[in-house]
Amino acid sequence: MSEFERHLRFERDLSPHTVRAYLSDLATLLTHLGERDLDHLTITLLREWLATQHATGLSRATLARRTACARTFTAFCHRRGWLNDDPGLLLGTAKAPKSLPAVLDQSQARAALEPPTDDTTPKALRDQAILELLYATGIRVSELCQLDVDDVDRDRRVIRVLGKGRKERSVPFGAPAMHAIDRWCVYGRPLWIKPKSGPALFLGTRGARIDAGTVRRIVHARLQQVDGAPDLSPHGLRHSAATHLLEGGADLRSVQELLGHASLNTTQIYTHVSIDRLRTAYRQAHPRA
Repeated sequence: MSEFERHLRFERDLSPHTVRAYLSDLATLLTHLGERDLDHLTITLLREWLATQHATGLSRATLARRTACARTFTAFCHRRGWLNDDPGLLLGTAKAPKSLPAVLDQSQARAALEPPTDDTTPKALRDQAILELLYATGIRVSELCQLDVDDVDRDRRVIRVLGKGRKERSVPFGAPAMHAIDRWCVYGRPLWIKPKSGPALFLGTRGARIDAGTVRRIVHARLQQVDGAPDLSPHGLRHSAATHLLEGGADLRSVQELLGHASLNTTQIYTHVSIDRLRTAYRQAHPRA
């Protein structure tokens, strides 16, 4: 693992998928730099590189990510003393268009969380607890995978979450999620515990801490059983939870705290989802719409 990759993973706390994308973007930048040394990595070269990317027809979202990668890399090199100045500070970002996230409606969410009637295997109990907790809290899949048994406060019905930038927050959850977690911890988890399990709350079938890929498969499989439901990732459950909170009357600042967003601007996308549904209902119901 390169020093820059370690920086992305541990200091920037980026997901493995984003790390791979950044490393791919960096490879294109270094190819553009060619045989020249890092002193030639100037704002002129960076703008020239991005203009070349734009000319190939890349989307604004990809260009925005590549700009962020370039800024991260030049800042990293400047801190290491490899660059006298940080040219990335002068680099502007093309704003990526904000698309509305696909979400479940509340009836689809209820159907997705309906537990299997006669399946009490450890896998079924674990999957149910994962789905309930993802929807109840809106936490990220990476945050769920990092949870330990002691992170669950059963008396207050709160989980302790370590989010981006290793920032800790407490997130409440409801009785259905608590019931599902208890069933998993009492009747499922003990059957899968191995010496490598440690304190992990959710385990894979071999006893190790569950990984994000397994959680994604669990979510996809359950949503395929719901008529009319979009095929969402665990992040789609996060979007759904935030949207339903706002539809139920939660204020934006509270939703920001629950989701662990550093900026309120990130949370505001969910207001667009709610307003879009409100507009649809208005057009259907109001006589002068």
